[in-house]
Amino acid sequence: MTDPDCVFCKIVAGHIPSFKLFEDDHVFAFLDIAPFEKGHTLLVPKHHAVYLTDLPEPVLAHLMPAAKHVAALLLARLPCDGFNVLQNNGRCATQVVPHVHFHIVPRWNGRAINWISGSYDSPDEIADLHRRLTA
Repeated sequence: MTDPDCVFCKIVAGHIPSFKLFEDDHVFAFLDIAPFEKGHTLLVPKHHAVYLTDLPEPVLAHLMPAAKHVAALLLARLPCDGFNVLQNNGRCATQVVPHVHFHIVPRWNGRAINWISGSYDSPDEIADLHRRLTA
């Protein structure tokens, strides 16, 4: 199930470009263009649902193994020292895009946690990071 008006459904369908890091039959992971940290990745189910509680059980079963895969990729190839996995439900919980998604945010020892969206210094920087993570 997809929603033709949903930005994440459009990204999954390839109608909006993204820096894809991982995809299988059920999920799609791509670099966030407004990252908390460079390498911040969004993991979305291909089945459109606004809340985690709206997802069918078979779709849910694929999300954590995919999150583990993406986190391992960040640990190995950035590299980073750790990561946060975040999932928000509803505008009151700071969910900006109404499609279930997980934030996988790389973290480094000695660096303060930043919860403010940032940006990449240039289009080349995100493209270079994407190449490093998908090599």
